[in-house]
Amino acid sequence: MVFVDDGSTDRTFEILGDAAQQDSRILVFSLSRNFGHQAAITAALDHVTGEAAVVMDGDLQDIPEVIPQFVEKYQQGFDVVHAQRVRRKEPWPLRLSYFVFYRMMAALSDIRLPVDSGDFGLMSRRVIDQLKRMPEHHRYLRGMRSWVGFRQSGLVVERAARHSGRSKYGLMRLLKLAADGIFAFSIVPIRVTALFGAAVMFFSSLYVLYALYAKIFQQKSPQGFTALLVAVTFLSGILLFFLGVIGEYVGRIYEETKARPQYIIGRSVGRVQGKESNF
Repeated sequence: MVFVDDGSTDRTFEILGDAAQQDSRILVFSLSRNFGHQAAITAALDHVTGEAAVVMDGDLQDIPEVIPQFVEKYQQGFDVVHAQRVRRKEPWPLRLSYFVFYRMMAALSDIRLPVDSGDFGLMSRRVIDQLKRMPEHHRYLRGMRSWVGFRQSGLVVERAARHSGRSKYGLMRLLKLAADGIFAFSIVPIRVTALFGAAVMFFSSLYVLYALYAKIFQQKSPQGFTALLVAVTFLSGILLFFLGVIGEYVGRIYEETKARPQYIIGRSVGRVQGKESNF
């Protein structure tokens, strides 16, 4: 069992370290700071050694009782078995947001992404090896898992309530994860930008033709300072919005070119690649 402590400030690492010293099957890593949920899972996947691995969060919303069902699916020949979450125990605005996002993501993505499926699931060794070959920093592992291919299957799992404590994965981090998924697996926002620009040009051309007709044949010019002001303001806002969309893609390219490590391990306890580690 590989545990990753993503830069927590409580006694998580000490408690897990004591367990690792008593049980040789446990390996614990503490990252040098909080690198984020996806980076922490990446750190764990980089150090698992089995023929298959199950990814799950430590808050017990991912219930371990379904792991034997994952294994059964794996033994039937599936390389990926993901949990399809139903009856989530979160406030209804959050449930609605998840519902809308997963379906929007599936519609926008260039690959087939299962809806209501998080990181909780089983992956075979060959899927893990392919994920380790992907160097991107803005990681959306559930999408990367689907992109790899091979035989994949879902398993309906009731989403449990958080066992204890309060989640530090707030609204901004959820929005960042959603943006990572959309911008990593879809160029539809760029295409929408082009289509909207073409539509604006088309309607602008129609208005120019109308203005010329009114001036030449009706001897009058179209009036409306307010309409002009609204149009300029609206189009300026749209222009800035789509400039931000393009900036998201450019910014991600910039982040990738720096080639910084996805995470840094500060301390570890347990057996690392055949060697005892305690630092």
